[in-house]
Amino acid sequence: MRWGKILIMTVIILLVAGAAALAMAPVPKSVAERWPWAAQNLPWYKDINLGLDLQGGVHVVFEAVDTPEAPITEDSMNRLIAVLERRVDGFGVAEPVIQKQGERRVIIELAGITDPEKAVEDMVRTAYLEFKTDDGQTVLTGADLNDARESREPVSGLVDVNLTFTPAGANKFARITTENVGRQLGIYLDGELLQNPVINEPIIGGKARITGYQSLEEAHTVAVLLRSGALPVKVEVLYKNTVGPTLGLDSLTKSVKAGIVGLIAILVFMAVYYRVPGLVANLALIIYAMIVLGIFIGLNGTMTLPGIAGFLLSLGIAVDTNIIIFERIKEELRSGKSLRSAVDTGFKRGIVAVIDANATTLIAAGVLYFLGHGRVQGFAVTLSIGILASLFTAITLTKWMLQLVAASNLVRNPKYFGA
Repeated sequence: MRWGKILIMTVIILLVAGAAALAMAPVPKSVAERWPWAAQNLPWYKDINLGLDLQGGVHVVFEAVDTPEAPITEDSMNRLIAVLERRVDGFGVAEPVIQKQGERRVIIELAGITDPEKAVEDMVRTAYLEFKTDDGQTVLTGADLNDARESREPVSGLVDVNLTFTPAGANKFARITTENVGRQLGIYLDGELLQNPVINEPIIGGKARITGYQSLEEAHTVAVLLRSGALPVKVEVLYKNTVGPTLGLDSLTKSVKAGIVGLIAILVFMAVYYRVPGLVANLALIIYAMIVLGIFIGLNGTMTLPGIAGFLLSLGIAVDTNIIIFERIKEELRSGKSLRSAVDTGFKRGIVAVIDANATTLIAAGVLYFLGHGRVQGFAVTLSIGILASLFTAITLTKWMLQLVAASNLVRNPKYFGA
């Protein structure tokens, strides 16, 4: 036996086992206290963004309604999407999905929203801001607004929204407050009176303040609506599907459990049926899973149920890749070739069929990605990443480790290779 080769294999197994433990196992409290970096970055799977079907959220389809005041045009739909994007950004949602469907519909998916009903309501509010004099004349609108930010006064604790006007709006506001000292100036949002303060003196700084909010969250919502501007067209909710966090967690738990059971079944089958090559394939599959996980985290992808299905399907394809190659190796061993020669020839002949099979699957995944949308695209991306990773592990890692086994003379009997 060649102990140098055996030592290399031992080091590889220990490194893979250690990396798998770091990737999946929770960090012990004692380790987290001593090394804060580990608590922040491990296990790696916690950095994966989860879709709304795994952590809860809302899927809503809006439809623009044609009115004489605001007809539906391509420009108005583009402006509608821009306003909705600004409002969604204000919610602080990670990886939101906002896309146009057809000529009049907009699909929005928000994951991790704690109050989906309120989120949908805030998205479609008109947010039309008006400043009216005490005889009801509108003298300023949201079009004169440059920015709106919520704040809490440190001393009194009062919550308000601070408004900053455009240069033209600031000039208007200075003139109006100068001409109406001692009178009231009503502030209306969507036709509802928010505040009706008395103008004590001219305000020439181009800034104003709306007070009277019960919480900072309420003021934040109003500030987001004012910053994003009014909707350019009338919008109705055509379809809404809400997934609660409990249901999302249940889906995630069942999916992870199914994946673990399936993976264990594959590992056992490969080890029992293909013996030494099966053990090598199992090691390569663990490396494959970590590669896919690392790529997905690096791409900042969002994992959904179809994405998990794509990962599990690609895992099956990775196993199939190894099976094709191992069957070719068995045929070479049965023909009387040596172990090292059988491994080299088996890979050379089997890899052609493997590449052909994976290429056709990649083509199908590409069609799904370019013709589908949303979760279908997520499935296609995860499947494609898995296929490419399985090809890499089969062509490089599995081949190299089998050659290492053959060169070490640790196992010589062909029956331990399934022949």
